[in-house]
Amino acid sequence: MRFLLLFAVFLAFAAPTVAQEANGTITTENSAQQDAAIAIRIREILGELGNYEDVSVTVSEGVVTLRGTTRSAIEAIELDPLAARVEGVVAVRNQVTETTDIAERLNPALERFQSRVEQFIIFLPLALIAGAAFALVVVVGFALARMRQPWERLAPNTFIAEIYRQLLRIAFVIFGIVIALDILNATALLSTILGAAGIIGLAIGFAVKDTVENFIASVMLSFRQPFRPNDTVEINGDVGKVIRLTSRATILLSFDGNHIRIPNSAVFKSRIINYSQNAERRFMFSVMIERDADLHETRALVERTVQDLPFVLQEPAAQTWIEALHPAGVELVVTGWANQNETSIVRGKGEALRQVKLAIQAAGIVMPDATQAIHLSREVKPVVADLEETTLVETVDASEDAALDKIVDAERKEELSEDLLREDSLKE
Repeated sequence: MRFLLLFAVFLAFAAPTVAQEANGTITTENSAQQDAAIAIRIREILGELGNYEDVSVTVSEGVVTLRGTTRSAIEAIELDPLAARVEGVVAVRNQVTETTDIAERLNPALERFQSRVEQFIIFLPLALIAGAAFALVVVVGFALARMRQPWERLAPNTFIAEIYRQLLRIAFVIFGIVIALDILNATALLSTILGAAGIIGLAIGFAVKDTVENFIASVMLSFRQPFRPNDTVEINGDVGKVIRLTSRATILLSFDGNHIRIPNSAVFKSRIINYSQNAERRFMFSVMIERDADLHETRALVERTVQDLPFVLQEPAAQTWIEALHPAGVELVVTGWANQNETSIVRGKGEALRQVKLAIQAAGIVMPDATQAIHLSREVKPVVADLEETTLVETVDASEDAALDKIVDAERKEELSEDLLREDSLKE
C-alpha cells in the first residue's frame, strides 16, 4: 500500500516535466521548419532576380544571414529591404560584398549597352518617321515665310514683315515638334520642354533687358511713327533732321552736319518735339528800351514793324508784350509767325530783330546798355561817325534747310532697306 502511494506521488511530479520537454521539442521543430521556409522563400526570390547566384542564405530563429558577392555595391544594399519583407523575418544580417572580378563587374554595363542598342534598333523606324514629319512641317513653314505676300502687305515696313515671318517659322517649328512627339508617344515631354524654354527665356530676358526693351521700342515706333524723313525734331535736347529709323536707333542729322544716333528705347520714352508737324512756326526775341519811353506807342511800333515784314504771316499775327522791368530798362518780348518751309526761322528771327532795332532807333527811343566798359588810353582817337544801316529787308528763304534735305535724301538712298519709316504708315 505504501509503495502504491509513493508511485502515485512520483507520477504527479514527473508528468509536467515530460509535458514541458514534449512542448519544447514541438516548438523547436516548428521554428526549424519556419526558418527553412524563410530560407527557401528568399532563395526563390533571388533566383527569380537572377543577379544573386553567388549569394547564400541561412536562417536561424528568424534571423537571416546573407553571404557571398554581387557585381555591384548597389545590388548588395538592395538585399536588406528585399529579405526584410519576407514574412517571419526578425532581422537581416547582410554580409554580401562587391566582387573584385573585373569581368563580372563589367557584365551589367555590357548588358545595359546591349539592351539600349536593341531598343534603339526597335525605336529607329518610328524615330525616322517622326523626324520626317517634323522636317516636312518645318519646310512648309519656312516656304510660307519666304513669300513676299501677304507679310509685306500686312506689315507697315520690312522690319515688321520680317518679325511676322520669324514668328511663323517659330510656330511651325513648335508644331513640328508636337507632331513628332505625338508620333513617338512622348507628348508628356512637351510640357517639360516648354517649361525649360520659359525658364531659359526668362533668364535671357533679364540678362539682355536693355536689348529687349530697345527691340520692343523699335516695333512700337515702326507702327506709330512720330516723325517722317527730313522732319526737324528735338529728342532729349538733340535737334536735327530725321535721316532714318532703324531696328536699333533713330539717326538724326544735326544742323552742324553731324550724325546723332539715339537708341529707340530712349526715343520711345522721351519727349519728342516735331517742328515740321506744322508749316507755321513762331520765332521769339526780346529787346530792352528805356523806362521813360512811351511803352504803348513803342509796343505798337514793334508789332507793326514785325507784321510788315514780307515773310511774316498775317495769321497768327505778330505780338509784343512787356515782360519785365529791369534796372536798366523795360524788356519787351516780340513774336512773329513764318512758314518754315519757305523761310529760314533763324534768319527770319535775326532779320526781324534788326528791323525792330532800326525802327526803335528811328523813333528816337533809347535802347539802354547795361554793361560798363572802362577804356585806358593816352591817345585820343578821332570819333568816326557810324555808317548808316540799310533798312531794306533781307531775303530769308529756307535755302539752308533745302540743302540739308538734299543731304538727308542722299544718305537715305544709301541704306534704304534699313529704314523703317514709310509715308503711308500711321503717324502720331
